[in-house]
Amino acid sequence: MAFAPSFAPSFAPRLDLRQSQSLVMTPQLRQAIQLLQYSNLEASAFIEEELLKNPLLERDDGGETVSALEPEAPAAAADAGADAGADSATLAESGMLPEADKAPLDIDFSNMYDSGPGAEIYGNGGVGDEDWNPLDAIGAEKPNLREHLEQQARLAFGTQGELLIAAALIAALDPAGRLGETPEAVAAALGLALAPLEAVRAKMLRFDPVGLFATSLAECLGAQLAELNRCDPAMQALLDHLELLARREFKRLQEICGVDAADMADMVAEIRRLDPKPGLRFDAEPLRPLIPDVLMRPAPVTAEGGSDWLLEINPETMPRLLIRRGFHGKILASASRETKSFLSEQMQSAAWLVKALESRAQTILRVSAEIVRRQDGFFRHGISHLRPLTLRDVAQEVELHESTISRVTSNKSIATPRGIFELKFFFTTALAGANGEMHSAETVRHRVGQIIAAESPETILSDDAVASLLQKEGIDIARRTVAKYREALRIPGSAQRKREKFPA
Repeated sequence: MAFAPSFAPSFAPRLDLRQSQSLVMTPQLRQAIQLLQYSNLEASAFIEEELLKNPLLERDDGGETVSALEPEAPAAAADAGADAGADSATLAESGMLPEADKAPLDIDFSNMYDSGPGAEIYGNGGVGDEDWNPLDAIGAEKPNLREHLEQQARLAFGTQGELLIAAALIAALDPAGRLGETPEAVAAALGLALAPLEAVRAKMLRFDPVGLFATSLAECLGAQLAELNRCDPAMQALLDHLELLARREFKRLQEICGVDAADMADMVAEIRRLDPKPGLRFDAEPLRPLIPDVLMRPAPVTAEGGSDWLLEINPETMPRLLIRRGFHGKILASASRETKSFLSEQMQSAAWLVKALESRAQTILRVSAEIVRRQDGFFRHGISHLRPLTLRDVAQEVELHESTISRVTSNKSIATPRGIFELKFFFTTALAGANGEMHSAETVRHRVGQIIAAESPETILSDDAVASLLQKEGIDIARRTVAKYREALRIPGSAQRKREKFPA
């Protein structure tokens, strides 16, 4: 008699060894990723915070003097943004940058803004102006829109009720000078009837600048025309049909207003001289200049007649950091255990920050150099030579992940001989050509604008006609794509363009 073996499961504890890999998102790694995505100004603000928190970090102002607490010269230094030479060898291999010893990129541009020793500012509130009075400067400051209107309201209204209504209307204004709420809503919030509020609003429509407190564009323009004594019945009819004016339907407007073509042209010209957003004269924030993160300039012409481009991180927007190793060594000699632990952590943090900033600068330069290499035709010949480019194309060339390329090119711009552009500008989709050649969507859109701008008044081109012309040039494009690019360029359709060129 045979017995079958038993294979009952064993639940006895065992000790197994397994090997695996995983990526741990440490705080330092997360911070390094954020640094890569920051613009130079954002990274500079982050560095300022670290300078306040870490006593072992110090800003290098370019001088040779050291702190009295630090008799020894700093043993480690890192350029947080202007050390473009750190990556010059890598970029030189691709032909984008010369070798560091032949053409160093860490050039000092400070002499460009040198006003000379002992320079003082004179006149118009300058410190060196003996006739300057600070009280006069305070009084000369331009009031904002709210203050300007409150001053007029105090002169225009004598009762507390009217001043209360005026204050409520001022508070309801939007930046353009239009009422953000309906008069009915403002009256209901004040617990008043609509009639007294409208009486106050009618006076405030004539405040300076005229046209504020209107509820519509027609009312805003009408108040300005009334101030000029030009709001006659024909002009009022035109204001009542502004939608026809927007569509350039001038013949229909002539019939409605009862005027001929010459009078209609004068009325339209007068409308265009008015201010549709009078509130923007006040409180308007000044335009902030776009400060480039990367600087690009032509390299010296070689003996063969060719030339390349030089790239560097903008040194004006990134501070240079020093690690105060002398100060660290002096304090560490007589420090307690807690102080030594604190200094060790700060030293590690400082060394990591220096390394992270160096890596950031090198990565930005590598990616920028590859973009410049691929878009060399654009920099030399203009928008018509902009090539299709994707994140994957750059990522494969510089051996980085696409997400890294996306972070590097976000919120960053480059100053070129053709102007300042965001790095994202150079990434465009591709349109197929008839001969297999790919065309940049930005180039095609620019070409659409050129074709329409060159059309004659007698031959206004439809979207189909523009598409046919582009197809003859070897660009495979559909009519709806032409319409999309035309609308992106804010160019009206063929019917409206014909009305603009033949208003009569």
